[in-house]
Amino acid sequence: MATSPRIAIDAMGGDEGVRVMIAGAALARHRHDRFKFLLVGDEVQIKAALEDHPNLRAASEILHTDEVVSGEDKPSQAIRKSRNSSMGLAINAVKTGQAAAAVSAGNTGALMAMSKLSLRTMPGIDRPALAALLPTLIDTDVVVLDLGANTECDARNLVQFSVMGAAYSRIIFGFEKPRVRLLNIGTEEMKGTDSLRFAAQHLRESSELHMDFQGFIEADKINRGECDVVVCDGFSGNIALKSIEGAARFVTDLLKRAFTSSIRSKFGFLVSRPATELLKHHLDPNNHNGAVFLGLNGVIVKSHGSASVNGVANAVEVAARLVEEDITARIAQDLEQIAHKDVIEG
Repeated sequence: MATSPRIAIDAMGGDEGVRVMIAGAALARHRHDRFKFLLVGDEVQIKAALEDHPNLRAASEILHTDEVVSGEDKPSQAIRKSRNSSMGLAINAVKTGQAAAAVSAGNTGALMAMSKLSLRTMPGIDRPALAALLPTLIDTDVVVLDLGANTECDARNLVQFSVMGAAYSRIIFGFEKPRVRLLNIGTEEMKGTDSLRFAAQHLRESSELHMDFQGFIEADKINRGECDVVVCDGFSGNIALKSIEGAARFVTDLLKRAFTSSIRSKFGFLVSRPATELLKHHLDPNNHNGAVFLGLNGVIVKSHGSASVNGVANAVEVAARLVEEDITARIAQDLEQIAHKDVIEG
């Protein structure tokens, strides 16, 4: 286990760029003084931002580049920039061992394409998956994957995603056998596509895996706390994620409108403010920030582009935790349990 994880930070990514990324890394360093950093981006801007964070400056090295992958760049364009861009250099630092993990708030598609090209997928994994934590009604979040890296998946992919998601949940939450379910349009065994049914059959028969497979789950139950890992193809997962985020914004906006509609409602807001503040905290995506590309030969964490300083710090902490707990080795060990079995469709 690494005792002093060094994290490469794509300082130029995200909506607000250097200021928030550096402040987020500084907050993570304040919380965990063993962290070390490789700050990748424009040296002048990074040094200026470090003036306010001497503790981070003392634990960091700067890798200069003035080339940036923009939010509008297609993955193919980003790959052409990969040799010299801040995102590409941060990923390459993981490949060469200069850093144990990389964190970027930049273009998701570009980050996925560049990470896969540079780090390659682990033996036994056909495709990497994007996994994130979503809030639930219980004390722990739920791991959901894939959230957009793969729009079409077969049963073999879904089984591999289940193994990776369970390993992630065991590290983040300490579960011995996380409860795993496949996202479907119903909970009955005959519901869904062939890929879903074949994946479910395989997982039911693989009792040696470090998970408790509990069948299917519908989208309206994702946040109920009824399972620890939800597995789906990237197309369905991305729609589910955007729907959940939209519903959360709708509820908070509706409450805001209701509490400002009259003098009586404003008084009601003051009375109920502790409850509404708790709701706001629970739904704040910054408190769950840090999506992970699972299945690569290295740890890459995607921070939300609009993440706050606290959100970036949380993403850095996720990266460090996965390095310290050796997520790649955990997944490899679990894959060995099903290496002798083929997932056959049809």
